[in-house]
Amino acid sequence: MRIILSRKGFDAQYGGQPSPILPDGTLLSLPIPEPRDSLAFEDLSHGGFTYWELIRSLHPATKLSGASTCHLDPDLDPRALPRDSKWRALLGQTGAAQGHLAKCGVGKGDLFLFFGTFRQTEMGEQGLTYRKDAPEVHMIFGYLQVEEVIDPREDCGPEISYHPHAQERFRAAKHNRIYRASERLDFFPERPGGGVLKAHPGLQLTKPGFSKSRWQLPDCFRGVPISYHTAESFRPEYFQSAAKGQEFVVTANQKVKDWAKGLIGEGNRY
Repeated sequence: MRIILSRKGFDAQYGGQPSPILPDGTLLSLPIPEPRDSLAFEDLSHGGFTYWELIRSLHPATKLSGASTCHLDPDLDPRALPRDSKWRALLGQTGAAQGHLAKCGVGKGDLFLFFGTFRQTEMGEQGLTYRKDAPEVHMIFGYLQVEEVIDPREDCGPEISYHPHAQERFRAAKHNRIYRASERLDFFPERPGGGVLKAHPGLQLTKPGFSKSRWQLPDCFRGVPISYHTAESFRPEYFQSAAKGQEFVVTANQKVKDWAKGLIGEGNRY
């Protein structure tokens, strides 16, 4: 089983703000704005609020609007939209990033761990706000174990036809694939093959007191190949994650696999 650390969601460049760690521990990854997509922030919801209402509360000066469209990818949260009974979590990838995944042989049984830029929030008199003393950190917020890798040019059934990577502008691309989650995790068969996680300390990649790209990976990662990284990425006090790149493929040993399983076991939300 390969493990892929996959960067997704809002940050300073895409969206202009971090995704929120909600007061109840929910890691709500905000999908990046994309004017060519059809799904709007006001179409998505969590806990009785639309994503747009949460974005506006956290960042009143945002240039986005409720009608601003976004790229819901990965699509992990079953409660964000009305769902068909056959729905499973999906991830789309294209271009150089998909070429990298293909070159590394990513496929059935491999496990994506999605991370992004997050900041703790609190509820006050003005509504939901970022906590003033909370830094921006990289957090693992969700997972997807691959059941199948779909070429939308050949297979665009109703279960995936809504996904942005099944739309015409992506379907024509040579390097465009949709990763569909397994029905159940093979190592936790009582849990779905893809979903979001609730915050706990193990999900924070950023080492406390350091900038967000400086991670606290456990020692079991030393000597394990991680794409876009070298042995020099391990510094005396931290692991320096690559500034560029979406998909970091880990050729995992058993201890790394156990680490990933433990994160999901403690933080699984659905």
